[in-house]
Amino acid sequence: MVKYLVKRLFYIVPIVLMVNFLTFVLFFVINSTDNVARSQLGGKYTTKNAIMQWKKSHGYDLPLFYNEQQSGFGAITQTLFVKKSISLLMFNFGQSLAGRDIKKDLKERMMPSLAIALPSLLFGLVFNIFFALLSLSFTNTKFGNYLMTILVAMMSVSGMFYIIGCQYWLAKVAQLAPISGWQFGLDNARFIWMPVLVSVLSGLGAGSRWYLAIFSEEQNKDYVLTAKAKGGSEYRVLFKHIFPNGLVPIVTGVVAILPLLFMGSLILESFFGIPGLGSYVLDAISAQDFEIIRSIVFLGTLLYLLGLFLTDIVYVAIDPRIRFE
Repeated sequence: MVKYLVKRLFYIVPIVLMVNFLTFVLFFVINSTDNVARSQLGGKYTTKNAIMQWKKSHGYDLPLFYNEQQSGFGAITQTLFVKKSISLLMFNFGQSLAGRDIKKDLKERMMPSLAIALPSLLFGLVFNIFFALLSLSFTNTKFGNYLMTILVAMMSVSGMFYIIGCQYWLAKVAQLAPISGWQFGLDNARFIWMPVLVSVLSGLGAGSRWYLAIFSEEQNKDYVLTAKAKGGSEYRVLFKHIFPNGLVPIVTGVVAILPLLFMGSLILESFFGIPGLGSYVLDAISAQDFEIIRSIVFLGTLLYLLGLFLTDIVYVAIDPRIRFE
């Protein structure tokens, strides 16, 4: 088991290095440092002297991959790629192009994202499983067909519909919550519950159908047919056999996305005025702040790989075939 996990852990290193290289090529080779400086200075008619001054003040004046003015290892180490890569791999994100401390911004914006993402995940998981089991229990009945139609309809509707609909009917008409905004402290619950509701509703159709497919696959396996042949009732078989075994892929899927909860939601946070990482990324894209974008891409890659590694751990814990191998 340990050998398996160590092998999976070592897969992370080359992937992180490759993603770092690709993002560097994308931001500094395809889109040259002169273009970065020109976009920050305000136009294509900016003078070369102003561009050079900006690049020097932001550390962009070094050669990309090879420094001909240096000798030995300095020709490689005194380059923009090595300098930026080492800083990123050491979690020294530096400053944004606007002069703000990126690491400080990430710490401040992480909690608002988690305040929305964690309850959305928990409530979404509960309701998705509930409606999946409900659909499975009433398969080939009128109620089951109606429920399936509603779930398909919910899955087909854009998430923007839920955002605008809730903001109009719940916030503007019923005045049950502010349309948007954020407030630190216990009073923030009135700003949180509506984005959480939108997140749960927008994912209910697809999530319930996915879980239904998992439970339906378990329903046709031999151990379930054997339990029914021995006289087990439908609900006993459902909750004693189908439900626990169907939770295995569900739990591993949830574990995989847990680290990504830190990254927030681009659309949700922007529409509800939540100062989280999602809106932070969107603002950085609008401002063409590549320092922030590279940091977020790197952090997102690490979190995604961490999620996959945690999934491997869960698989090892619950699947004896992997342990014995």
